[in-house]
Amino acid sequence: MSKSKGNIVNPWEVFNEHGADATRWYMYTASPPGNTRRFSSNLVGEVVRRFLNTLWNTYSFFVTYANLSDWRLEIGDSEQASQSTNQPINQSPDLLDRWLLSELNRLVRDVTTAYESYDVLGATRPVADFVDGLSNWYVRLNRRRFWDGDPAALETLYTALTTLSKLLAPAMPFVAEEIYQNLVAGVDASAPDSVHLSTWPVVQEALIDEQLSADMALVQKITTLGRAARENASLKVRQPLQQVVVRVRSDEEKASLLRMADYLLSELNVKEVAFADAASDLVDVQVHPLPKQLGQKYGRGFPVIRKAFSEMDQMELAGKFQAGESVVVEADGASYEVTPEDVEVRSTPRAGYSVAEDGGYLVAVTTTITPELALEGQSREVVRRVQQLRKDA
Repeated sequence: MSKSKGNIVNPWEVFNEHGADATRWYMYTASPPGNTRRFSSNLVGEVVRRFLNTLWNTYSFFVTYANLSDWRLEIGDSEQASQSTNQPINQSPDLLDRWLLSELNRLVRDVTTAYESYDVLGATRPVADFVDGLSNWYVRLNRRRFWDGDPAALETLYTALTTLSKLLAPAMPFVAEEIYQNLVAGVDASAPDSVHLSTWPVVQEALIDEQLSADMALVQKITTLGRAARENASLKVRQPLQQVVVRVRSDEEKASLLRMADYLLSELNVKEVAFADAASDLVDVQVHPLPKQLGQKYGRGFPVIRKAFSEMDQMELAGKFQAGESVVVEADGASYEVTPEDVEVRSTPRAGYSVAEDGGYLVAVTTTITPELALEGQSREVVRRVQQLRKDA
């Protein structure tokens, strides 16, 4: 950008439109210090839409349901709660509470280490990832508990938000201060007057459960693929389905999914989960040599390659190419090396399934809708429309 050429972005216009905190957060998270980066009002606006609005909506959600419930913070506990120290809530039997507190303490550990080593990206980007999981997983899956005023859920979310205000304070001082004033200083006269005067959160190692974090991350991954499979078949989540079939990469991951099966079934709105030992149980795979690439490389050798491929195990062949490996074809005294860029791997779901795959995982949902499933889906649609009418009234 050059001021003399008139192509600069006026920072005051960006501040006035999106705020100084959003601008600062973009500069911290866009790229490592010293690297070139793009800058515009629209890019800062993405920070507001993807991160700041998510954080603020979660905070507003908590304030709304905390005020509607009988739950009240015990005066003097606010500073302890935001340091992730031992509180009664830490003994919550709810798996999602324990998962969130584990993720929170992992975040405190990682962000603290990043700040101590002057790692700007490591101190900011993990916070954005945590907020996304907080809003789109923990809060969404616990809505009923918040509607009912569950003290354990409210206290867990309070701990997460007050701790976040401290972790955000160096990078987003104004937003962090606003959250802290309302949740901590405004209700506890014994707390420090400002988030910038409070103590840094302390990691409670006993609350970190690496196995639980890994299990939940796997469920989130499979859920994302399951939704993609539904979308491929134009099946809305409100329509119940009979089965989801999953192919994982190890027996350990299969055990993890079985431990978390209730969350998977609920999120995908299916009745049961099953496992496939091989991708061939769910899809038919064909490897097609590309004539343009291979014809240029080997000329009359292309028909030889195509014939050799047709006689090979397609699933095994596709697996090699998807792993980035090359395949050597030996025929008629000649040797032909075929790279992944020289072929196209086509997957066709078996009849009755819709499939999505990524990173070695494959998830399929059944597409057959029985009269009972159709009736249940219609009931859910009626409930949704009634709720929307009440909301619009």
